[in-house]
Amino acid sequence: MSSTAELKELASTVRAVLAKHGDRDVLRRAIDGEAGYDPALWTLLCEQVGVAALAVPEEFGGIGAGLVEALTVVEELGRTLHAPPMFGSAVLGVQALLLSGATEACERLLPEVAEGGRTLAVCWADATGWDTPGVHVEDGKLTGTAHYVLDGDTADTLIVVTADGCYEIDAAAPELTRTTAPVMDPTRRLTTITFTAAPANRLGGDPQAITRLREIAWATLAAEQVGAADACLQMTVEYSKSRVQFGRPIGSFQALKHRMADMYVLVESSRSAAYAVIADLARGSADPLDIAAARIHCSRTFATIVGETVQMHGGIAITWEHDAHLFFKRAHADAQLFGQPPRPLARPA
Repeated sequence: MSSTAELKELASTVRAVLAKHGDRDVLRRAIDGEAGYDPALWTLLCEQVGVAALAVPEEFGGIGAGLVEALTVVEELGRTLHAPPMFGSAVLGVQALLLSGATEACERLLPEVAEGGRTLAVCWADATGWDTPGVHVEDGKLTGTAHYVLDGDTADTLIVVTADGCYEIDAAAPELTRTTAPVMDPTRRLTTITFTAAPANRLGGDPQAITRLREIAWATLAAEQVGAADACLQMTVEYSKSRVQFGRPIGSFQALKHRMADMYVLVESSRSAAYAVIADLARGSADPLDIAAARIHCSRTFATIVGETVQMHGGIAITWEHDAHLFFKRAHADAQLFGQPPRPLARPA
């Protein structure tokens, strides 16, 4: 695990690249249904920062840094709402491969993933969510439909989660069809992939590995939500300094100061919760209750923060030209992505 100083340097580097090369027009075009990501930005992040290689072990051609470093990048991407294949491929896809224990597949696929030349997508959910895989195995072939697939429209290789373990299949296989439909969050494309008796390479894996994959997904979402919530807070603070009402900046009004202070407390408490479970996951000692608690708290925080952002920006926040509505949609979509913990959290007395 990197030191705090090294993680801050990584975050600063990614933030600088996004600020200089992140095309905001990509997000603006998302409103018109042309969502996706800027391939040039992804190439730059991979070549100059090595983001795709962070969670890939050295023996498979990666940097071997780990989850903490990879999710530091995800947090920075959350600040801008850019959605290159970091979450779906460089985090979930890589972790699904590693958890499957398929050494041959890791040796064959991960070096290209680390270089940014190959992207992965994890096919998992059925129409109702992530509790039951949408794809099953019949006579050794994949049949069924996987819903809400991150980066599924651009992936080169699909990692399919089934009740019998994980499978690998080429995304260009003729036995599958990919459909990308409009969703709540236009800045993140989710794909539906249907398999019709598709031959695939079995990787392995067991129910415990799949449980860990969901925990990683929740921790990754928490990191993204912290970054996005912090961006909304900073956006609101800056606006309160420039927006004048009754001859004074609105940020000087005590009522708004209190609301922004409450926003700050929410962001920092969510950051603490997310960082704690990410560090525990990286060490292999994460408590499922802690992960579920972080999942819930970060989701609620992001929704609350973005709601305050819209209110304190006033009318401008509900226009297409402002980014507030994009953060609002990301917050409510993230709250559903990969499902919620199945029951209220409580520890035995």
